[in-house]
Amino acid sequence: MERQKAKAVLESILFTMGESVEVDRLSCVIEEDKKATRQILLEMKEEYDGREGGITLMELDGSFQMCTKAEMYEYLVKIAKTPRKYVLTDTLLETLSIVAYKQPITRLEIEKIRGVSCDHAVNRLVEFGLIAEVGRMDAPGRPLLFGTTQEFLRSFGVKSLEELPELSQIQIEEFKEQAEQEISVSVEV
Repeated sequence: MERQKAKAVLESILFTMGESVEVDRLSCVIEEDKKATRQILLEMKEEYDGREGGITLMELDGSFQMCTKAEMYEYLVKIAKTPRKYVLTDTLLETLSIVAYKQPITRLEIEKIRGVSCDHAVNRLVEFGLIAEVGRMDAPGRPLLFGTTQEFLRSFGVKSLEELPELSQIQIEEFKEQAEQEISVSVEV
Protein backbone atom coordinates (compact mmCIF):
# COMPACT_ATOMS: atom_id res chain seq x y z
CA MET A 1 0.00 0.00 0.00
CA GLU A 2 1.28 3.49 -0.86
CA ARG A 3 2.63 5.34 2.22
CA GLN A 4 0.13 8.26 2.10
CA LYS A 5 -2.75 5.82 1.69
CA ALA A 6 -1.43 3.76 4.64
CA LYS A 7 -1.30 6.90 6.78
CA ALA A 8 -4.87 7.79 5.80
CA VAL A 9 -6.06 4.28 6.66
CA LEU A 10 -4.25 4.29 10.02
CA GLU A 11 -5.57 7.76 10.84
CA SER A 12 -9.15 6.76 10.08
CA ILE A 13 -8.87 3.60 12.18
CA LEU A 14 -7.35 5.38 15.18
CA PHE A 15 -9.87 8.22 14.96
CA THR A 16 -12.84 5.88 14.72
CA MET A 17 -11.70 3.43 17.41
CA GLY A 18 -11.21 6.16 20.01
CA GLU A 19 -8.93 3.86 22.00
CA SER A 20 -5.51 2.34 21.51
CA VAL A 21 -5.04 -0.26 18.80
CA GLU A 22 -2.19 -2.78 18.75
CA VAL A 23 0.48 -2.35 16.09
CA ASP A 24 -0.02 -6.03 15.16
CA ARG A 25 -3.64 -5.39 14.20
CA LEU A 26 -2.81 -2.20 12.34
CA SER A 27 -0.02 -3.90 10.36
CA CYS A 28 -2.47 -6.58 9.17
CA VAL A 29 -4.84 -3.91 7.85
CA ILE A 30 -2.23 -2.02 5.83
CA GLU A 31 -0.41 -5.24 4.89
CA GLU A 32 2.96 -4.16 6.25
CA ASP A 33 5.22 -5.77 8.81
CA LYS A 34 5.08 -4.59 12.41
CA LYS A 35 8.34 -2.59 12.19
CA ALA A 36 7.26 -0.70 9.05
CA THR A 37 3.81 0.00 10.52
CA ARG A 38 5.35 1.37 13.73
CA GLN A 39 7.66 3.58 11.64
CA ILE A 40 4.68 4.98 9.69
CA LEU A 41 2.85 5.68 12.97
CA LEU A 42 5.91 7.45 14.40
CA GLU A 43 6.11 9.58 11.22
CA MET A 44 2.44 10.45 11.67
CA LYS A 45 3.08 11.41 15.30
CA GLU A 46 5.94 13.65 14.20
CA GLU A 47 3.69 15.28 11.58
CA TYR A 48 0.91 15.86 14.12
CA ASP A 49 3.33 17.27 16.68
CA GLY A 50 4.98 19.52 14.08
CA ARG A 51 1.82 21.37 13.15
CA GLU A 52 -0.40 23.74 15.11
CA GLY A 53 -3.20 21.17 15.44
CA GLY A 54 -4.88 19.87 18.55
CA ILE A 55 -4.29 16.14 18.18
CA THR A 56 -1.35 13.77 18.38
CA LEU A 57 -0.63 10.07 18.50
CA MET A 58 0.34 8.41 21.75
CA GLU A 59 2.22 5.12 21.98
CA LEU A 60 1.09 2.84 24.80
CA ASP A 61 2.79 -0.51 25.32
CA GLY A 62 2.81 -1.71 21.70
CA SER A 63 -0.38 0.17 20.76
CA PHE A 64 -1.16 3.60 19.35
CA GLN A 65 -4.02 5.97 20.12
CA MET A 66 -5.12 9.26 18.68
CA CYS A 67 -5.53 11.81 21.47
CA THR A 68 -5.72 15.48 22.26
CA LYS A 69 -2.50 17.40 22.83
CA ALA A 70 -1.95 18.24 26.50
CA GLU A 71 -1.90 22.00 25.82
CA MET A 72 -5.51 21.78 24.60
CA TYR A 73 -6.82 20.47 27.91
CA GLU A 74 -7.94 23.87 29.23
CA TYR A 75 -10.19 24.31 26.19
CA LEU A 76 -11.68 20.85 26.62
CA VAL A 77 -12.50 21.74 30.21
CA LYS A 78 -14.46 24.75 29.02
CA ILE A 79 -16.64 22.62 26.78
CA ALA A 80 -16.94 19.58 29.03
CA LYS A 81 -17.46 21.66 32.20
CA THR A 82 -16.93 18.66 34.44
CA PRO A 83 -13.98 16.63 33.26
CA ARG A 84 -13.56 13.24 34.85
CA LYS A 85 -11.16 13.87 37.66
CA TYR A 86 -10.24 11.65 40.52
CA VAL A 87 -8.17 12.12 43.62
CA LEU A 88 -5.70 9.43 44.50
CA THR A 89 -5.30 9.25 48.25
CA ASP A 90 -2.17 7.81 49.83
CA THR A 91 -4.01 4.50 50.27
CA LEU A 92 -4.99 4.39 46.61
CA LEU A 93 -1.49 5.33 45.45
CA GLU A 94 0.04 2.69 47.70
CA THR A 95 -2.33 0.03 46.39
CA LEU A 96 -1.81 1.15 42.79
CA SER A 97 1.97 0.99 43.14
CA ILE A 98 1.75 -2.55 44.56
CA VAL A 99 -0.37 -3.63 41.59
CA ALA A 100 1.94 -1.87 39.11
CA TYR A 101 5.08 -3.53 40.42
CA LYS A 102 3.70 -6.97 41.35
CA GLN A 103 1.09 -7.63 38.65
CA PRO A 104 -0.71 -9.84 38.07
CA ILE A 105 -1.67 -9.89 41.75
CA THR A 106 -4.65 -10.97 43.87
CA ARG A 107 -6.43 -8.92 46.54
CA LEU A 108 -5.07 -11.26 49.19
CA GLU A 109 -1.49 -10.68 48.04
CA ILE A 110 -2.08 -6.90 48.10
CA GLU A 111 -3.49 -7.19 51.64
CA LYS A 112 -0.47 -9.21 52.76
CA ILE A 113 1.85 -6.48 51.51
CA ARG A 114 -0.23 -3.59 52.90
CA GLY A 115 -1.20 -5.34 56.11
CA VAL A 116 -4.81 -4.11 55.90
CA SER A 117 -7.94 -4.78 53.87
CA CYS A 118 -7.75 -3.39 50.37
CA ASP A 119 -11.30 -3.96 49.07
CA HIS A 120 -12.20 -0.28 48.93
CA ALA A 121 -8.89 0.74 47.33
CA VAL A 122 -9.06 -1.97 44.67
CA ASN A 123 -12.70 -1.15 43.88
CA ARG A 124 -11.92 2.58 43.51
CA LEU A 125 -8.91 1.90 41.26
CA VAL A 126 -11.06 -0.36 39.07
CA GLU A 127 -13.75 2.35 39.00
CA PHE A 128 -11.14 4.93 37.93
CA GLY A 129 -9.96 2.55 35.19
CA LEU A 130 -6.39 2.44 36.50
CA ILE A 131 -6.46 -1.30 37.24
CA ALA A 132 -8.60 -4.12 35.89
CA GLU A 133 -9.21 -7.82 36.29
CA VAL A 134 -6.69 -9.59 34.06
CA GLY A 135 -7.63 -13.19 34.78
CA ARG A 136 -7.91 -15.74 37.54
CA MET A 137 -5.20 -17.53 39.47
CA ASP A 138 -5.00 -21.27 38.96
CA ALA A 139 -5.48 -22.02 42.66
CA PRO A 140 -8.34 -23.08 44.94
CA GLY A 141 -11.17 -20.55 44.73
CA ARG A 142 -9.65 -19.17 41.50
CA PRO A 143 -9.05 -15.65 42.91
CA LEU A 144 -9.14 -12.68 40.56
CA LEU A 145 -5.84 -11.27 39.32
CA PHE A 146 -5.43 -7.52 38.87
CA GLY A 147 -3.10 -5.51 36.65
CA THR A 148 -2.72 -1.96 35.46
CA THR A 149 -4.52 -0.61 32.38
CA GLN A 150 -3.61 1.64 29.49
CA GLU A 151 -5.42 4.41 31.38
CA PHE A 152 -2.76 3.94 34.10
CA LEU A 153 -0.02 4.39 31.49
CA ARG A 154 -1.73 7.51 30.08
CA SER A 155 -2.35 9.01 33.52
CA PHE A 156 1.25 8.60 34.61
CA GLY A 157 2.77 9.51 31.24
CA VAL A 158 4.66 6.28 30.59
CA LYS A 159 4.64 4.19 27.42
CA SER A 160 5.09 0.85 29.16
CA LEU A 161 5.64 -0.69 32.58
CA GLU A 162 9.37 -0.92 31.84
CA GLU A 163 9.52 2.88 32.22
CA LEU A 164 8.43 2.72 35.87
CA PRO A 165 11.26 3.73 38.20
CA GLU A 166 13.16 0.96 39.92
CA LEU A 167 13.55 0.99 43.68
CA SER A 168 17.06 0.85 45.05
CA GLN A 169 17.94 -1.53 47.88
CA ILE A 170 18.37 1.51 50.17
CA GLN A 171 14.80 2.67 49.43
CA ILE A 172 13.47 -0.82 50.08
CA GLU A 173 15.23 -0.91 53.46
CA GLU A 174 13.86 2.56 54.34
CA PHE A 175 10.33 1.42 53.46
CA LYS A 176 10.74 -1.68 55.64
CA GLU A 177 11.90 0.46 58.57
CA GLN A 178 8.96 2.85 58.15
CA ALA A 179 6.52 -0.05 58.01
CA GLU A 180 8.00 -1.59 61.15
CA GLN A 181 7.76 1.77 62.96
CA GLU A 182 4.12 2.15 61.89
CA ILE A 183 3.34 -1.35 63.13
CA SER A 184 4.99 -0.70 66.50
CA VAL A 185 3.09 2.62 66.89
CA SER A 186 -0.26 0.98 66.12
CA VAL A 187 0.48 -1.85 68.57
CA GLU A 188 1.28 0.63 71.38
CA VAL A 189 -1.99 2.57 70.86
